[in-house]
Amino acid sequence: MAHDQHSLIIWLGPGILTVILRKLLLTIVFVPLLAAAGWWYFHQRQLPDYGPAYREYAYVTNGKSNSVSVIDLRAFELAKTIRVGNEPTGIAANQKKNEIYVVNAGSNSISVIDAERNALAATIGVHGRPYFIDVSEDGKRAYVANSGSANVSVIDLDKRIVVGNIRVGAAPGLARVSPDGQTVVVSNRADNTVSLIDAQRLAVRGTIPVCAQPGDIAILPDNNKAFVACSGSAQVASIDLKSNKLLALLDVGKTPAQLALKPDGGELMVSNFDSDDVSIVETTTNEVGGSYLVGSHPSRGLVTADNSRLYVSSFGSNSVAVYDIDMGKVIASLPVGSHPDGLALSQNQNYLLVLDSESGDVTVIQKRIPDKKFEPGEYSLLTLIPVGIQPNNIVVKSFVLREPPQK
Repeated sequence: MAHDQHSLIIWLGPGILTVILRKLLLTIVFVPLLAAAGWWYFHQRQLPDYGPAYREYAYVTNGKSNSVSVIDLRAFELAKTIRVGNEPTGIAANQKKNEIYVVNAGSNSISVIDAERNALAATIGVHGRPYFIDVSEDGKRAYVANSGSANVSVIDLDKRIVVGNIRVGAAPGLARVSPDGQTVVVSNRADNTVSLIDAQRLAVRGTIPVCAQPGDIAILPDNNKAFVACSGSAQVASIDLKSNKLLALLDVGKTPAQLALKPDGGELMVSNFDSDDVSIVETTTNEVGGSYLVGSHPSRGLVTADNSRLYVSSFGSNSVAVYDIDMGKVIASLPVGSHPDGLALSQNQNYLLVLDSESGDVTVIQKRIPDKKFEPGEYSLLTLIPVGIQPNNIVVKSFVLREPPQK
């Protein structure tokens, strides 16, 4: 064997041997470095470290599991599963206290979750077949439309009791409170009206006939105007909240299912489920600026905090469309799980959470600066987190513990 090695060195010559050794050294040293760099780039990255007392969770209602899945967004993993009432649907976070509220449509109740302990803190009974809940910006009240009993339950969140049940129209689907807390807008699906409730007097101050099957509601940041999607007539109603009058009926696509308002209030994005497009409404002029194809059966939309991007879940094509608002076009289509529906963004806006209603999981998509060597795209799949059966709604809550954890 030694003789063979000596013969090989003589045959190659010292110069060629030196080149081979150098290439071997480069391979040994630099390939692992490149691999490490690639691993660093693709490896799931946690949120910025805000200190040991910082928490950030996503809460997911599992409609057929009677539970809420808690996802730790510092590590992107399932942290806990909390048992709630039957058929949980709507969910909301309190911005002033560390509490989450879950609507149990099948048991006519609201579950209160303590976000610091991720444990059930209370259960509040309401009336028949509630689906959604909205919380006032001061964190003191919640409003629940009870579709089976034609009324709205008003909840004192400090005392955790119902302080009033207000009669409205037939089959109210949603009660939305204005940013100033003065007006509650209720869409009455079965009689094609909208009820306006005076939140101080807890009384209806006006009932407005609108379009067929009113559903989702968006209220402008200045509290002056509300928009209501009417899935039965392919329209959006514009309502003046100061005069209690219908301003306009805007023609959009078929079956407008959900409204996503830009944070600055300038434009409203309408997801038209049965026409596979999104309509853009100019809120000041009450005009439809245009419609854009986004994928099969768009169900939910979500606008980023800087007003630049709209994310739309395409229920029928198992994807999320990324629409650049300034450019006025779809710039990406991101594959996700089966029948995507609810959407949420992490607090830093760099992670998009997509509920896959049929496959029972959450797709986490990472937004980052493109890299020509490793990943030219701006978006990439980070991970997939299993949750319960038929997840339908999601909310993100970030906060600092009132009592820092013990060392």
